Amino acid sequence: MNLGPALDENRPRFKIPESVLVVIHTPDLQVLMLERADRPGFWQSVTGSKDCQDEPLSLTAAREVCEETGLVADAPGLALRDWGLANHYEIYPVWRHRYAPGVTHNVEHVFGLTVPEAGPVQLAPREHLQYRWLPWREAADLCFSPSNAEAILQLPRFVAVPAQESAP
Repeated sequence: MNLGPALDENRPRFKIPESVLVVIHTPDLQVLMLERADRPGFWQSVTGSKDCQDEPLSLTAAREVCEETGLVADAPGLALRDWGLANHYEIYPVWRHRYAPGVTHNVEHVFGLTVPEAGPVQLAPREHLQYRWLPWREAADLCFSPSNAEAILQLPRFVAVPAQESAP
């Protein structure tokens, strides 16, 4: 995963404090949960930061889904949707070293990715140890991140509303 642009090769590369959270789910509300490799026991949805300031959020979401699960967001039968939600939160101190000095907050944009069924995924071993498909309430309970849990609890609302992207 690219951690953002650097001015030269000798300077550290910092994460951009604007990210995506992608809740991958089936139409019957099974949710894909991933266990973090750097924090065993911490479960989450797909997350990741922009690679550059002008990267469109939908591209960030699709790229992170592919990197972390091997799923291609625009493949037939899959539907990536921007939920129009943004979480503003303080970055956990344990992860602040990934950001430029003085950066303490992140803006996380929430997306959903509908897949036809709960199936196998190809994990990025440096990022995740294992995965589980769980009913949405159980998935929310498993999340270590409150914003991730809240996004999953919003899932029935977004599945019930048809996507507007295909409207003329």
